[in-house]
Amino acid sequence: MSSDYSDDDMPLARTNGKLSAPTISKSQDQAMDKHTSAKPKPAPMSIRNGPVEDASPQTNGNGKRKSRSSTNHVNYKDNSDSEDGRLAKRQKKVVPEDSDDEVLSKRKPKLPPAADETAVAEDSDDDQPLNAKLASKRKAIEKNAEKEAKALQSKSKKPTPKKVVKDESDSDVPLAGAKGKKRPSNGVNGKAKANGVKQEDSDSDAPIRKKAKTAPAKTKAKTEKPTPVKKTPAKKAKKEVSEEPGEGEDEEEEYRWWDAPKKEDDSIKWTTLEHNGVLFPPPYEPLPKNVKLIYDGIPVNLHVEAEEVAGFFGSMLNSTHNVENPTFQKNFFNDFKEVLDRTGGATDRNGNKVDIKEFAKLDFKPIFEYYHAKNEAKKARPAAEKKAEKAEKDKIEAPYMYCKWDGRKEKVGNFRVEPPGLFRGRGEHPKTGKVKKRVMPEQITINIGKEAKVPPPPEGHKWKAVQHDNKATWLAMWQENINGSYKYVMLGATSAVKGQSDFKKFEKARELKKHIARIRKDYTKDLKAESMADRQRATAVYLIDKFALRAGNEKDTENEAETVGCCSLKYEHVTLREPNTVIFDFLGKDSIRFYDEVTVDRQVFKNLRVFKKPPKKEGDDIFDRLTTTQLNKHLSNYMPGLTAKVFRTYNASYTMANLLKDLKVSDANMAEKIKLYNDCNREVAILCNHKRTVGASHEAQMEKLGDRIKGLKYQKWRNKQMLLDVDPKQKKKKGAAYFELDPDLDEAWIQEHQNFLVEEQRTKIQKKFEKDNQKRQEEGQKPMPDKELKERLQAADELAKKFKKENKTKKVEAEGRGPTVEKIEANIQKIEERIRTLELQAADRDGNKEVALGTSKINYIDPRLTVVFAKKFGVPIEKFFSKTLREKFNWAIKSIEDDADWEF
Repeated sequence: MSSDYSDDDMPLARTNGKLSAPTISKSQDQAMDKHTSAKPKPAPMSIRNGPVEDASPQTNGNGKRKSRSSTNHVNYKDNSDSEDGRLAKRQKKVVPEDSDDEVLSKRKPKLPPAADETAVAEDSDDDQPLNAKLASKRKAIEKNAEKEAKALQSKSKKPTPKKVVKDESDSDVPLAGAKGKKRPSNGVNGKAKANGVKQEDSDSDAPIRKKAKTAPAKTKAKTEKPTPVKKTPAKKAKKEVSEEPGEGEDEEEEYRWWDAPKKEDDSIKWTTLEHNGVLFPPPYEPLPKNVKLIYDGIPVNLHVEAEEVAGFFGSMLNSTHNVENPTFQKNFFNDFKEVLDRTGGATDRNGNKVDIKEFAKLDFKPIFEYYHAKNEAKKARPAAEKKAEKAEKDKIEAPYMYCKWDGRKEKVGNFRVEPPGLFRGRGEHPKTGKVKKRVMPEQITINIGKEAKVPPPPEGHKWKAVQHDNKATWLAMWQENINGSYKYVMLGATSAVKGQSDFKKFEKARELKKHIARIRKDYTKDLKAESMADRQRATAVYLIDKFALRAGNEKDTENEAETVGCCSLKYEHVTLREPNTVIFDFLGKDSIRFYDEVTVDRQVFKNLRVFKKPPKKEGDDIFDRLTTTQLNKHLSNYMPGLTAKVFRTYNASYTMANLLKDLKVSDANMAEKIKLYNDCNREVAILCNHKRTVGASHEAQMEKLGDRIKGLKYQKWRNKQMLLDVDPKQKKKKGAAYFELDPDLDEAWIQEHQNFLVEEQRTKIQKKFEKDNQKRQEEGQKPMPDKELKERLQAADELAKKFKKENKTKKVEAEGRGPTVEKIEANIQKIEERIRTLELQAADRDGNKEVALGTSKINYIDPRLTVVFAKKFGVPIEKFFSKTLREKFNWAIKSIEDDADWEF
């Protein structure tokens, strides 16, 4: 290796492929501008972003493995009516002659929708292109962020008391050596240190395999007790763990942890912990003797363990995208053969050995048909039987559902041990189809308080270990056999521990407000740095900040799905198109192929061209002098705990805060207010790149919604005809046009809708009759005869006759008791309001079809912003948060209930 490379310029664990030069001169920068005269497009802006539906597979890395992309979570429905053709034609323009890559030109996938194809809140008819408007709005928001950051910095220098207690320091930590451009040493090992405690944030930047390598250490709880933080009365803390969690639930005082004083030692999570362990899945029930696996036409006998594994595959034959996947088949067959060899193999009915050598000769249909019939019979059981089974199931689960955490009752999240089965994975996982073995008590470690009663293991078994680690938030853990990763039993999403984790995440994003201006100023300056390592780091931070790219980690490609992020992008994942368009195409989170076509600042474009400069080729790293560990270490110099993932939360929350701030309270109705919120949420999702593919059921849902609207329009028309029946003079008074049929309706549709209404009423009558009879049987009464049903069904026959008469006479008789003009007009007004509400819902739903509103609202937008909007506009919080989310974000709802002026 050349001596020109300094220690600082040496990449960390990036010896694969060619390295970029250690420095880059200004003349090289300037030379690249001579190659194009085209005017750069508005930037930064995502033109086309989201998962890809692709017929041709793609690989990450050196072509070691192919992916079936996002759709292979395969959709086997008929897509003949899709718009693939139009989008596929657009793909021909993706790589022009001056592109430095031909990777994308070889594929013709169905691309995600372009930004100008996605509905936006303020989509207007002016001549300014949508991308330009979005880029302009984004820059305005960033300019506002810069001003606010400066104001906060100057304010933080004054010794003013703070309202909110934060876990991170509010002090302004200077960037270490920023002026001298001294970078963090590349000698830092990127391996995560596992201490047995699960990271509470799902999109952790530490690779799973590195977390799984180190078993949890048994740590003793400290004898010193931390400052008490709970408001729970002492008498409640002394109670034993209730066998029935519902008992005394109404008496439990709410623990307002957000109002409690901060602990002196935040690393200690609990002082007392009691729980009842884990719930194991039921034992395997052998197949009936007449149900056999067939090999080469011969029914075979198997050991019960091998039979169970065969049943895993046989029971899921309807899941064709799994069982028809060659990797799934290969992995299953290898594991199945291993079990066969260990348990004595297979025999025919005469006891002769049957050597199972080929997967293709296996026939699982008898097993599938048995399980399918069993499931159908289970569905067809009487409601009373289902209810009794549920009651029994609830009784068994009750002791495990709650624990006592520092004397408080807290709900446990996933107390069930995973049943054995076949591993599926996400995307193109290399281990899909392997057998997930049954987890035994001897594999499980219990974490519980020293003074608490240890839950007994199943009879004849023992726990792997029992520990009392009060710095861990898990109750039990074990190592699964597929990837060697650890599974944890944690508290539920509504618990104080999980709430505090969410709170810290959003408070950290709020803290970033103070530093964002300086971070952006520094990385913008370093985009032109002479040091290649500094320039790569600045470019990566730009992409993470502007386009919400994940930082990315190296993967164990033999054992994990090979997914990438910003720092681990390879040559083939990035295509450049002059003057400033960049196309990212790679396997992202969950092994889903992700396509992102963006416009970037010209300097960023030039940098990426340098990072791809020959002799680099496919398989080589783009950011060969940067790792996630180095990047996060650099960011932590600005603010304690700052990592790449905080930018996503900050950008989404800050953007939403700015959009909501501009809204004026009006006299809009409830549906309009909800749409106003969703429009803001949609804009956040677009600006922050939270896209999704259009769901397979979207068109059907829209059609159903359209039929409901047309049904109301028909109902409105009938009421108008009733108005004429009551007072014929209304035609002259209101005009003939008022009584005309809506243009969306025609005679054929009306006839079809009338038939639907008649059948709907008939079905309702039949269901009501069956329900009444079932209730009578449960009460020991004699069921009603079929004659009663026939009499009830006469109402549907009368309705059919009424519609037939109306179609013939073109008149509608007024319905109801004492119909008057006033009553009918009031009915018409109510129907019009319902139509308006449904039309708003339809527009909202169609506008959201390509935008992942849930991703933004649940994971990245501070829930307190939603609470502030609900209070400001008088909308019940139930309209935005489901019951589950209201429980999850209870801290957000309660913590600012008396603070109408709260701001992100």
